[in-house]
Amino acid sequence: MFPVDVASVLSGASVRQLDHWRRTELLVPEYSTHPVRYSFRDLVALRIVMKLRTDLSLQKVRKAFGNLPAYNFTHHPGEYRFGTDGDTIAVMDLDDRQWTDLVRQPGQPHLFTLAEVFAPFTTQSGRKVVDFMRPRKRLQVDSERMGGWPTIEGTRVGFDTVANLMEDGSLTADDVHYYYPSVAVEAVADAVSFAEDVVLARSAAA
Repeated sequence: MFPVDVASVLSGASVRQLDHWRRTELLVPEYSTHPVRYSFRDLVALRIVMKLRTDLSLQKVRKAFGNLPAYNFTHHPGEYRFGTDGDTIAVMDLDDRQWTDLVRQPGQPHLFTLAEVFAPFTTQSGRKVVDFMRPRKRLQVDSERMGGWPTIEGTRVGFDTVANLMEDGSLTADDVHYYYPSVAVEAVADAVSFAEDVVLARSAAA
């Protein structure tokens, strides 16, 4: 489960946006709202929202997500494939692979593959969104490993574990490697860098 600050960095949405979307029910965490914790599927859905927002207004995205139940799309939004032609939003049925327009008359929407949703992109406000599966060169997000929590590549060591060891400045990257031999020295800086982004996301909402 992902706290708000980590969800912000991995999705590209600000902490304030996430708070607003919860209150207005655009995307409410599927499991926990007290305290707020997002699931891996929630993060995928948030990335989809942010990707759609690079071309479309929030009003259209909100209308499309709001119309999902009316067209019997009752699974978690993170399980569907969405597309846009720059004007409307369509969703692909999981069974018959047919498109349903969620905003107006269907056109020829461009399907967002997961690869595109997970790839780095820039929001309308100019914020650079990290690569979802590789938020840093030596960090990995894998839904099969620690629930998708960002870890040092090839290990089960979370980025926060490494960053916390480096926090007071008493240890070096070599020291971390000594305590965690599977953590390459070069990976320590990536863990610290990602942790700094998480702190910035948290402080921006304060």
